[in-house]
Amino acid sequence: QVQLEESGGGLVQAGGSLRLSCAASGGTGYKNYVRAWFRQAPGKEREFVAAIAWRGGPTSYADSVKGRCTISRENGKATVWLQLDRLKPEDTAVYYCAAKEGTVVQGPYDFWGQGIQVTVSS
Repeated sequence: QVQLEESGGGLVQAGGSLRLSCAASGGTGYKNYVRAWFRQAPGKEREFVAAIAWRGGPTSYADSVKGRCTISRENGKATVWLQLDRLKPEDTAVYYCAAKEGTVVQGPYDFWGQGIQVTVSS
C-alpha cells in the first residue's frame, strides 16, 4: 500500500512562510501519482489547497492561497513540497498530503497522510 507522511509543520508568525513536505513510500507507481495538499481548520470542512500532476505539469491552487502558494515536485520522485508565504491566521489548519493515480489534478484522491498541524499566530 502507498503511505504518505507530512513534515515541516508547526507554529509560524503571521506574515511568515513555511515549507511542508510529503514523502511517499510503498505500493507501485506512486512516484508517478498526481499529488495534492488539503487542509482542515477547526470547525470547518476539509478543503483543497494545491495539486500538481508532475514536475512542471498542470497545477491547481485554491483561491485562498493563490499568489502565496507554490506546490512543487521532482518528476518521478516520492516527495512533494508546499511553500506558503505571507501566512495569515486563517491558514491555521491540519494540512494533509494526498495522492491518486492518473495524470490530471481533477478528480478524487485515493491516498492520504495523517495530517500535520500548522498554526499561524497573529
